Amino acid sequence: MTDRTAALHLRARLYALVREFFATRDVLEVETPILSLAANTEPNIESFSTTFSGHADAGSAERWLRTSAEFPLKRLLAAGVGDCYELGRVFRNGEAGRRHNPEFTMLEWYRVGWDHLRLLDETVELVRHALAMVGREASLASMTYRDVFVEALGIDPFAASIDVLRNCLGDIQINGEGLKRDDWLDLLITHRIQPDFPSDRITVVRDWPPTQCALARIRHDDLPVAERFELYLGPHELANGYHELTDPAEQRARFENDNRRRRTRGQRELPIDENLLRALGSGLPDCAGVALGIERLLMCLSGSEDIRALLSFGFSDA
Repeated sequence: MTDRTAALHLRARLYALVREFFATRDVLEVETPILSLAANTEPNIESFSTTFSGHADAGSAERWLRTSAEFPLKRLLAAGVGDCYELGRVFRNGEAGRRHNPEFTMLEWYRVGWDHLRLLDETVELVRHALAMVGREASLASMTYRDVFVEALGIDPFAASIDVLRNCLGDIQINGEGLKRDDWLDLLITHRIQPDFPSDRITVVRDWPPTQCALARIRHDDLPVAERFELYLGPHELANGYHELTDPAEQRARFENDNRRRRTRGQRELPIDENLLRALGSGLPDCAGVALGIERLLMCLSGSEDIRALLSFGFSDA
């Protein structure tokens, strides 16, 4: 069996495991559109666009390839579909190489009536099932965003100045022009903290700064935090989960703020998903959702350091 054939077999086994995992928990598999009238406004994610050549009655000719299935899945939740998941292809423009492919597979699921902490436990359980499939185990460390920085770097990420954050990068050379506080925090995660996570450990980082809330709720404790978690297997980031924001006015404000940030960076402003906002207005149930990168998980299961080894054909060969 060639390496490529072995990778395809491993992927097929993982898909079967995922479907069995959710079938036993009565979570419905669904399929949602890949092309959308709206794009992802997040400034750090670039969407692919294409042009529809048919009749104008179909709406805007410019369509966007989804960067995740999040928005249509939430519309299904608002329509009453209940617990659901999608295992499908998503697209992100800009990077191709050992760690990224512009076309990849994402598993995304939602649990009605759950918060991010309960979903965190289920995500760990799924990853452990996948590890068992290849005869491996992993310990678990669950900690807050603040505790991660205190333990690894001896600083409080909620209070440290930008100069302190910059100095914590040490001899890592970064062009800091135009970088904001959250950019420096992200750099410390990816360059100083994440690479040192033990290879045989699942690390979960929860309760992120409100400025990095994405689509998560903000919990207004003495120290406000975003009800968000990220899960790592060894040094690899696998999953990002939220206790989901359900307020349409707040969601619109976040989309508009994204476009303001895009404008200041010289990026194109992108169309907001009005269908999602209408769905939120009709009533999104209290829920938690998480997205997990399948290729990242396959890299961990196979021991490969190159995403192209897990694809039938990489971007340059497609």
